[in-house]
Amino acid sequence: MKPPPFRYHDPKTVSEAVGLLGSLENAKLLAGGQSLMPMLNMRFVLPDHIIDLNRVEGLSYIREAKGALEIGAMTRQRDLEFSDAVRARWPIMHEALLQVGHRQTRNRGTIGGSLCHLDPAAELVSLATGYDATVTVVGPNGERELPFAEFPVAYMTPAIELNELVVGVRFPQWTAKHGYAFVEFSRRHGDFAITSAAVLLEGDASGKITRASVTIGGMGTAPSRAREVEQAIVGQLPAGTLFRDACESCRKLEAIDDVHAPASYRQHLAAVLSRRALEKAHARLLDAHAGRPH
Repeated sequence: MKPPPFRYHDPKTVSEAVGLLGSLENAKLLAGGQSLMPMLNMRFVLPDHIIDLNRVEGLSYIREAKGALEIGAMTRQRDLEFSDAVRARWPIMHEALLQVGHRQTRNRGTIGGSLCHLDPAAELVSLATGYDATVTVVGPNGERELPFAEFPVAYMTPAIELNELVVGVRFPQWTAKHGYAFVEFSRRHGDFAITSAAVLLEGDASGKITRASVTIGGMGTAPSRAREVEQAIVGQLPAGTLFRDACESCRKLEAIDDVHAPASYRQHLAAVLSRRALEKAHARLLDAHAGRPH
C-alpha cells in the first residue's frame, strides 16, 4: 500500500508551522507518524499537504516546574519511558508506557501525537484524563491553555482549531507518598486496550484514602473518570468488599459495541479492572507510607 500524493512541508519554527496551517487547505501534521502513516497507506486520510514537525525547534523536552511535569509535544514516548523524573514522581506513566505499542513504535511515537490522535483506548490519553492535565496550544492568536477534560469534543477529535497545534502538556504532581496502578486488557501485548483502568490514590499512614482518581479507557468516545467510584472510596479505610462494591458502578458506564467486544463485556471489564487497579494502588500506597520499595 502506498500513501496518496501530497505536498511535503518542513517548517523549523512553531510560528512557521502555524503559518502553514493557516494558509494551506486540507493539511495534516506529522509528528511520530505511528498513526498517520498507516492511515495514509490505507487511504483513510487523503491530505493535500503534510506538515512535518520533526525539525521544529523547542518541542521536545521533559522538565519539572511548579509541582508539575511539563512535556513538549514532540517528546518521544521512549524518552518518557526512560526518564528518571517520570519513574520517580509520575510512576504510573512509566507503567502505562510499557503497554504502549512496542519498542519500535515508542521510539518514534510522541506524546503530542498520541493526545491529538485521541484514541479513547490510548494509554497516554487515559493518563491525561486521570491527572487532569493541561494542554498548551499555539495558533495565530498566540498561546492558550486547555484543561484536558475539555480537550475531546468527539470521537478522535480534539478541541483545537485547524490553524492551531499542540506544543506541550502539563501533568500535575501527586504527593510523594501516593499509590498508583495502570491495568488494561487487550487482545495481545502492544494492542490498544479493549478496556483499561488508571488509578491514583493519596492517603494517610493507616491507609485511609484522602484523594482518588479512577479513569476508565476504551469504553466510549474518550476515557472517562469513574466519579461514583472516587466518591465511594474517599474518606474510607479499605476493608472487606469496599473496592468491589464501589466498582460495580462501572457497569453503568456508557460503552461502545465494535468488532473487538460488545458494550456489556467492556462494562464487565471496567468493573473488574478498576477493582484490580484499586487494590494494587492501595497496596502501593501502604508501601509508600511504610518506606517499602515497589
